[in-house]
Amino acid sequence: MAAPRHDTRGIVDPSGLLTRVRFRRHAPAEPLRRYVEWYWLIDWDLPEPYVSHIVPHPAVNLTFQWDEDEGPPYGELTGVALGLYARKLAGRGRVCGAKFRPGGFRPFAPGVPAAHWTGRVLPAHEAFERAGGDTPRSVVAPAGDAERVAALDAFLLSLPWAPDPQADLAIELVEHIRTDRAVRRVGDLARDRGVSVRSLQRLFSAYVGVAPKWVILRYRLHEALELAGHRRDVDWAALAADLGYADQAHLVRDFTATVGVPPAAYAQAVSQAPAA
Repeated sequence: MAAPRHDTRGIVDPSGLLTRVRFRRHAPAEPLRRYVEWYWLIDWDLPEPYVSHIVPHPAVNLTFQWDEDEGPPYGELTGVALGLYARKLAGRGRVCGAKFRPGGFRPFAPGVPAAHWTGRVLPAHEAFERAGGDTPRSVVAPAGDAERVAALDAFLLSLPWAPDPQADLAIELVEHIRTDRAVRRVGDLARDRGVSVRSLQRLFSAYVGVAPKWVILRYRLHEALELAGHRRDVDWAALAADLGYADQAHLVRDFTATVGVPPAAYAQAVSQAPAA
């Protein structure tokens, strides 16, 4: 499996976030890399609260968090978020998270379709009994990254999971959608794979948690968000066609509904923000 990527796709105002927190990604232990994309660690010490906004990937995240001014460490399981995800950061704190590959969480919860977790944020111990007790503190309390990564490895390796060929297929299909802009329609993907649209929909519901069309649109929206944040000369009509939208209006509506502002307004706001 490839090393963790270093892009900021999905982060709304990455400059604003990265000037306020220390953000790192680390690879999990080799046996876990089949289904766990990376670990992500964030530490902050802020004089004023800051709200981070994320346009989530089609992935499940398991996090252990510690808002040091508010209480003891705790664990959370976050299914695929259908809209904008917001997290308030205040005082001192840290998060140690495991981002599962889209389609890769099901082997760790084999009896539950991935769609069961979609749109939900719940205490981690409701999904994994072992995530309760002293586990959150054992993950977030160490000062060094190596110790935190080792604790995440130890926790996930302690869970009863096994390889799942259907999970492997779902991961491969989602990665194909993510990396190949030519994938614009579910029907085209189904024909290319020699399966029915309904079969793809069932697979994605069971292993990814959202429909394949949703995945296609979300990754194209990530690309639009990144371009809006880095370029001032975007031809939105041309980009909409390139990303597979029916027209510019559809892209603008999708972007606005998810991010909260139209792409041009977002691009202007980012251009006026201080650089990281």
